[in-house]
Amino acid sequence: MANPTQPNVGFTPERESATPEKNPIPPPRNFVPSPPGFPPPKLPSQQDQASSRSVKTPNVVSPANGVTTGSSVPHLSTPPGPPVFTSPVRPAAVPFRTSPASPQPLAFSSVSSLPTSTSSSPLQFSNGSFELQHQVSDSIDDNVPVGESSFVLFSARKVLKQKKQANVPSLGFGALVSPGREVSMGPQVIQRDPHRCQSCGAYANIYCNILLGSGQWQCVICRKLNGSDGEYIAHSKEDLRRFLELSSTMFDYAQNENKRPGFVPVSDSRMSAPIVLVIDECLDEPHLHHLQSSLHAFVDSLPPTTRLGIVLYGRTVSVYDLSEESMASADVLPGEKSPSQESLKALIYGTGIYLSPMHASLAVAHSIFSSLRAYKLNIPEASRDRCLGTAVEVALAIIQGPSADLSRGVVKRSGGNSRIIVCAGGPNTYGPGSVPHSFSHPNYPYREKTAIKWMENLGREAHRHNTIIDVLCAGTCPVRVPILHPLAKASGGVFVLHDDFGEAFGVNLQRASARSAGSHGLLELRTSDNIVITQVIGPGEESHVDTHETFKNDTALYIQMLSVEETQSFSLSMETEGDIKSDFVFFQFAIQYSNVYQADVSRVITVRLPTVDSISAYLESVQDEVASVLIAKRTLLRAINHSDAIDMRTTIDERIKDIALKFGSQLPKSKLHSFPKELALLPELLFHLRRGPLLGSIIGHEDERSVLRNLFLNASFDLSLRMVAPRCLMHREGGTFEELPAYDLAMQSDAAVVLDHGTDVFIWLGAELAADEGRSAAALAACRTLAEELTECRFPAPRILAFKEGSSQARYFVSRLIPAHKDPPYEQEARFPQLRSLTSEQRTKLKASFVHFDDPSFCEWMRSLKVVPPQPS
Repeated sequence: MANPTQPNVGFTPERESATPEKNPIPPPRNFVPSPPGFPPPKLPSQQDQASSRSVKTPNVVSPANGVTTGSSVPHLSTPPGPPVFTSPVRPAAVPFRTSPASPQPLAFSSVSSLPTSTSSSPLQFSNGSFELQHQVSDSIDDNVPVGESSFVLFSARKVLKQKKQANVPSLGFGALVSPGREVSMGPQVIQRDPHRCQSCGAYANIYCNILLGSGQWQCVICRKLNGSDGEYIAHSKEDLRRFLELSSTMFDYAQNENKRPGFVPVSDSRMSAPIVLVIDECLDEPHLHHLQSSLHAFVDSLPPTTRLGIVLYGRTVSVYDLSEESMASADVLPGEKSPSQESLKALIYGTGIYLSPMHASLAVAHSIFSSLRAYKLNIPEASRDRCLGTAVEVALAIIQGPSADLSRGVVKRSGGNSRIIVCAGGPNTYGPGSVPHSFSHPNYPYREKTAIKWMENLGREAHRHNTIIDVLCAGTCPVRVPILHPLAKASGGVFVLHDDFGEAFGVNLQRASARSAGSHGLLELRTSDNIVITQVIGPGEESHVDTHETFKNDTALYIQMLSVEETQSFSLSMETEGDIKSDFVFFQFAIQYSNVYQADVSRVITVRLPTVDSISAYLESVQDEVASVLIAKRTLLRAINHSDAIDMRTTIDERIKDIALKFGSQLPKSKLHSFPKELALLPELLFHLRRGPLLGSIIGHEDERSVLRNLFLNASFDLSLRMVAPRCLMHREGGTFEELPAYDLAMQSDAAVVLDHGTDVFIWLGAELAADEGRSAAALAACRTLAEELTECRFPAPRILAFKEGSSQARYFVSRLIPAHKDPPYEQEARFPQLRSLTSEQRTKLKASFVHFDDPSFCEWMRSLKVVPPQPS
């Protein structure tokens, strides 16, 4: 995390330097694997076949989004991406559920589901009087997909054995890890110390070989033999199923002997960690009116046990006393410098109550918000004095309270950390961490650099005190993103821009306070068989943990997490240092964190992937959507400014050409290469990336593009995929929706269309439909309900915009669709099969509605690269 102005930065382990995009994955570390304790077992051929059953499944509308499917294959509870086009097109008669549907955790095989037949047991190895039995190949239930979990998604379900084939940088291999996913509910819990490899530190898991007679187990990472203090001694492998770590790919170790006081493992006994609102009081009347409405709704949504504090800032800092019921009363501190210890002590030890549970202070909070007044002086928004830095310092002091030690023993609410939520309408221009009002100030570059460093240090100070700072900005006044962003980043919080303080701001205010978060997160990454992690992108920093006194050959990569939240993920790039000899490779991810009760938890996820020699088998196992998100994150990491973003579009072009050259085939008597049919969806996803808001020219202001970029680099797979490629849903009669490719051919005048692009959701009403007032009102209501359901758990909450065909705002919608109207009819029908259902008159009307411009279609773009686009699968 080298550059403080870029909060969400990737890093390469062992201080590796970045390499040109021609080879986007940096060179691997020099690494010599420890010799195994004994040779890896040779598994029967049917096991390899069973493990190779992972094939691509067509994207269907997820049950999490309100549609039930008849498939018995378990799917991740994530919104699907742009569909794999099938013929005939999926019927539109499957309605979305009207009630919200929350994603469900992936079901892991239960102990009782493990097969008991000894005839299917793997080879047994003699070791004196003991027998070594492999616990995975025949023990794990078929319902657990190989290489899949709701916490870890790999770009491919298989790994190539040959180093030269595996390390093609244009396609790459990697994984998306979501350490905080479902952190509030969690998987199975083990309340004892884990068994760990004494050599490399890996955890015992479902894939270990067990010596039944002695209870010894073989590590899957380094192949060393370890003792279990006799716990794993058993008469048969069925007896070992009572150990969760030997029957599930994911589990939590929770320490009962919590050294922190106040641990109560009952949800109703939780007290809330405090939330302090830090509010800009330099707002004009329209913005203030919207902000007041959002604040009133926010406090009404808080649980009665939540402790709230309210701080206002302008030229001074006002800390409101929540014990005054009859009036809005505040203590005022100067804002031109950091508060002294004496002034803070006088404030905290005074008679006022600055943090109070909502059940005792709801009426007071409402009266405070109603008393806010608009800015009266005739000064431009950007030139008004705002001492935001001082206000955050005061809020942090209030949270720590009279004794910082006491707060560590409090049983905290879901969310773990205390929170400061800054509601800002302009830049910090007064006091510590401020910049001059004008960019033309002769000392502005130095002041900006100093302010960035000060804000970053304040964020780190908050993180040390288990406090997250979220900065929610709104309005038309530039807030100087490079200065405020490090404050949120260093504390583990988020930075979000809004058009105004209205609906989207209010929703994000509520979701920011309610989202789950653990603290003291440390992510351990271990891989087997010469596979090395070459780059990490996400909300954390490489941590140098010295474990060699305990584990002599620990080669794990440690990442210090700034917070542990469901809405974030880490992107890992990997490559092999040599040819792989074994039939399987293993990956283990261990997340240590403090949960909402301040109990120490170690979450362990172990993944096994089969290895193959066949390039075709490998390409069949590639998950296009995961691969596209990993490629996008690596690309956006380098797109620091608009000029870089333009350069990165060229690297997308080169990447497509290289994949076609390395994995495709050359057409006879031609210089054209065909793109591999196994990766049919990948180029279209990258085309969306190239022309969308992340790399394209849709977003005009650099601050907005910077915030979007940093949000994307940290985002979960669900949100990342939607930010790369929009999801298009057409409204049908009866309140149903049909999912279509995100092409401009969906702009049919008698239809309503919902386009979900991650941070924005657009509702487009065709002109013919809009002319019918009754039908358009019903369609608009159904589309808005769908948009709210699709995004009900998303953070940040997107803005939802609705407009009619031909309106000025419709350009936001049109610019995010692939312009396919210029393609020949046969290509249009192949990639947008819904056209076949239109009459000739409807198709003529649709064709006449388009305004021709220079943007190439997907097929035109591919052919310009001398690559034949893959046929829709």
